[in-house]
Amino acid sequence: MSTQSFIHETVLLTEAVDSLVTKGSGVYVDATFGRGGHSSVILERLSEDGRLVAIDKDPIAIAQAQSMFANDGRFSIHHGSFADVGAGIDALEGVGLDGVLADLGVSSPQLDDAQRGFSFQSDGPLDMRMDTSSGQSAAEWLAVVSAEELTKVFFEYGEERFSRRIAAAIIESRDMGAIESTAQLAQIVKDANPSWEKHKHPATRCFQAIRIHINNELGDLALLLEGAAKRLNVGGRLVVISFHSLEDRMVKRFMRDMAKGAEPPPGVPVFEKDIVRNFRLSSKAIKPKAEEISRNGRARSAVMRTLEKVSHE
Repeated sequence: MSTQSFIHETVLLTEAVDSLVTKGSGVYVDATFGRGGHSSVILERLSEDGRLVAIDKDPIAIAQAQSMFANDGRFSIHHGSFADVGAGIDALEGVGLDGVLADLGVSSPQLDDAQRGFSFQSDGPLDMRMDTSSGQSAAEWLAVVSAEELTKVFFEYGEERFSRRIAAAIIESRDMGAIESTAQLAQIVKDANPSWEKHKHPATRCFQAIRIHINNELGDLALLLEGAAKRLNVGGRLVVISFHSLEDRMVKRFMRDMAKGAEPPPGVPVFEKDIVRNFRLSSKAIKPKAEEISRNGRARSAVMRTLEKVSHE
């Protein structure tokens, strides 16, 4: 396990915690602990009776949490996917939640540590697992994946226009020798990509797509949204910060549909006041201010959305 220290600046820190914490004695979940930026501020807002459970796949994040909050009885950490929020956290069994926060995607320390294999900016082993203790690494997956599946992953998760061409180049290169480093993969994609986007590395979309696939990020996100909404108390909020369009579209549609409620079929004469709606959108989408973006370029694509439970089902 890497012990090197990497700086992480939490995006939309104040905005997210302001939206999340509505009462000091509440029970909250930080579904993506990362390096503890949100958790630290949430705990500052809680009374002695409040509770915070954090979740993270990354063993390094777990160690960080145990070090930071070892003496705080209000805090506990769960090693696993945030998909477990609805059922897999023993500490919250039978307890309703007053708020769930998810800061999606890969953290700066994960990106900046070449040994994690998330970034094409520096050479390292092609891993990309958020949980390095289990699962298939990116190198292992690329060694066996078919051209058809690779094309689909690039197209669906990376929205890569040249997915078929790039996938074919990777398969061809793989046949001549194993692809085991980020620099190898980045060069193959770069050479195969015929149209580079301005201010964007030609491998950006493919690296994103592989990472999403390896970590089942969108599948886990769907489970998180459903599980969190079911566990919220009345007045509780689900706050999600997304960093790319696939995540944000999923979050936006889920929250919109929950806020609409169970609308009757077309043509059925039902008054608006008779439609049961248990959730509402508590604000419009929030994006970082110019000052935050100038200080932290990685905040540029962030979008925060909040859903509030307003009545029992």
